[in-house]
Amino acid sequence: MSVIRRCACSLSVALLLAACDSGPAKPEIQDPNLSDCGPSEGVVAKVIDGDTIVLESGEKIRYLMVDTPEITNGHNDCYGDMAREYNAELALGQPVELTYDEECTDKYGRLLAYVDTPDGEINTLLIQRGYACVLYIPPNGSDRHDEFMTFEADARASRKGMWGACGDPCE
Repeated sequence: MSVIRRCACSLSVALLLAACDSGPAKPEIQDPNLSDCGPSEGVVAKVIDGDTIVLESGEKIRYLMVDTPEITNGHNDCYGDMAREYNAELALGQPVELTYDEECTDKYGRLLAYVDTPDGEINTLLIQRGYACVLYIPPNGSDRHDEFMTFEADARASRKGMWGACGDPCE
C-alpha cells in the first residue's frame, strides 16, 4: 500500500473515530417557564375585563374559547361588570399556568391561552357559571369546542349568571 493511501486511510479512520467519540449531543438549555408562544406560568397583576388579564411580567392574556360581555371602549354590556369581578376573584394576584393552542396571539397582540389557577381553569369556570359565551375561532379550540358548547348549554338551561339576567347575550 502506498504512503498516500495509508495516510488517507488513517485520516479517514481518525475522522470516523473522532465523530463517534464526540459524546452525546448537549441539549439546548431552555427556560422551563416559556413555551413557543410565551410564558407557561406567571402571576396575575391586573384584570382588564372578564376575559383578559395582565401578568406581572407584562404579557396581556386573552382567554381562549371565552367571550364575556364588554365593559371597555364605551361599552357596559349586561353582566360585564359581574364578569370582570368574577375574573378578578379567580385570577388577581394568583399564580397561573398557561396552555396555548395553535395560534399564539390575536389581532391585538394578546397571547391566547387556557388559564389554570389553584381553583380551576378560568376559561371553563366563566362558561360554566354563566359569565361568558363560547367564542370559537378556529383553529384554536377545535379539540375542546364540544366540551365548551356543553358547558354553555348547561349554564343557559340552568339560567346561571347572565343567562338569567340578560336574555341571550351571545347573539
